[in-house]
Amino acid sequence: GVETEEWLLSRTRHRPKIAIVCGSGLGLLADSVSNKQTFRYEDIPNFPVSTVPGHEGCLVFGQIKGKSCVFMQGRFHLYEGYSFVTFPVRIFKLMGVETITVTNASGGLCQDFKVGDIMVIKDHINLPGFAGQHTLCGPNDERFGIRFPCMSDAYSKDLRKLVLDITAELGYSNFVHEWVYCMVSGPKFETIAEARMLHILGSDSVGMSTVPEVTVAKHCGLRVLGLSLITNKVSLDYSHEEKVNHEEVLQISKMRAEMLQNVLVTFIARSHQVETINNSNCIYSNAV
Repeated sequence: GVETEEWLLSRTRHRPKIAIVCGSGLGLLADSVSNKQTFRYEDIPNFPVSTVPGHEGCLVFGQIKGKSCVFMQGRFHLYEGYSFVTFPVRIFKLMGVETITVTNASGGLCQDFKVGDIMVIKDHINLPGFAGQHTLCGPNDERFGIRFPCMSDAYSKDLRKLVLDITAELGYSNFVHEWVYCMVSGPKFETIAEARMLHILGSDSVGMSTVPEVTVAKHCGLRVLGLSLITNKVSLDYSHEEKVNHEEVLQISKMRAEMLQNVLVTFIARSHQVETINNSNCIYSNAV
C-alpha cells in the first residue's frame, strides 16, 4: 500500500480529503472536476484493474468548488475474483482522505421505488459476510483499525442529513429515499424467491458491491456517505415477464448521472460543515 501511495503522491499535486467511488455507468460524476489529473488503474503499482462494462478504470484527481477530491471511475467486485476489492480505500486513507462517498446501481426491492429513484443508504445487510466472505477476514492491520469495528453507524448520520437537505433544495425530494441496501456476491441477478427473502429480511434494494468499501472505510475511521441509484425494479412476482439486464442498468445510470452530479458537487462544497466522525456514539453488541 505504501508503494502505491508514494507513487500517487509523487505524481499529483492534489491532496484530496474526499474520495468518491463511481458505480456502474456513473463515471460521468467525475466530469465536473477542474485541474484534472487522471491515472489509469493499470499504470498504478499494485492497483487492481476493472473488468466490468461501465467501469472505466481510472483514478481522477481534481477540484470541485475549491475542494480537492479523488474519483474512482470503476470499482472492483468479489465476483471478478479479487480478494482485495477494498485496496483503494486504504490507499485513500494513507493519502489523507477523511470522507468517502460510495455510489452504486441497485435493484429496488421495495415496491415504492421507481426506476431512477435515488436511495441514501441508511444501513446495509452484508450477505457474503454472513457466509464468511468478509473483507476484514485474516490478520488485522492495527495501523488502520481495531479487530472488531462497530458497524451500527457505518453511514454517517450527519452526512446523510446534509445530503437529504441538499436534495430537498434541488427539488429532488419526490424521488429520494433513505433506506437499506443489501449486498449479494453475484455475478447474477436474483431469483424471485431470493428477492422475496431479501425483502422479508429488511432490504429495500440489492446490488453486488459497496459493502466491502464501506466496511474498510469505517474500519479505518473514514466518514461514509452511500448513494444508490435504482436502475431496475426487482420482480417479486412469478407472473412478471420482464427480465433485467446490465445494458438497461447502464442506460438508467446515464440518465440520472447529471442529477447525482448536482447532488455531489453541492455535497462536496458543504461537507466541511459536518464535524469529524465521533466513534463514541457506537452501539456495541456480541463483543468477543
